[in-house]
Amino acid sequence: MLTLASTSAIRKHILSQAGVEFEAVGSGVDEDAVKEAMRAEGASPRNQADKLAELKAVKVSQKRSGFVLGCDQILAFEGRSFDKAETLEEAFQRLSVLRGKTHSLECAAVIAKDGQVIWRLVTSPKLTMRVFSDAFLRDYLKAYGDAALSSVGCYQFEGPGAQLFDRVEGDFFSILGLPLLEVLAFLRLHGELPT
Repeated sequence: MLTLASTSAIRKHILSQAGVEFEAVGSGVDEDAVKEAMRAEGASPRNQADKLAELKAVKVSQKRSGFVLGCDQILAFEGRSFDKAETLEEAFQRLSVLRGKTHSLECAAVIAKDGQVIWRLVTSPKLTMRVFSDAFLRDYLKAYGDAALSSVGCYQFEGPGAQLFDRVEGDFFSILGLPLLEVLAFLRLHGELPT
């Protein structure tokens, strides 16, 4: 059975809805410390996401048998990487900066077994926000409250957050934080799902 090296509600939901049997286990990786060190070294948002996904998968796979899936996602905008906002005011400021512009979500997935990486993928969906009013944005954040702080982009793209956008390029599931179709293909190839 697959192990998801994450307690992310959206990733668990995606796998469950796709009919994948799995167990979710927190990785215990200090993500903030890793990101801080990588940013100090000038690592790109893409490489940060990839490294975090790898660390999660490898760490959990050292203790559990079978395939372990680690994922991470970092918002990249104008050469900078962004973490989840901590307050609704910070979310308002972030969405105001992204308004009318294009950003990418660096979405990394790594599968490990017995402490070794055996598969990896990084996708980079590009999302363009429409020019919305401050009043619309305040109403959006008021309606969603702290749920807006659960994603790096401060939006729930799978719900009313879709109203923030004009255009997207890339896979829907990668936007949510897990490149599902590629993970399913890997699991079928290795006999974990029926063909």
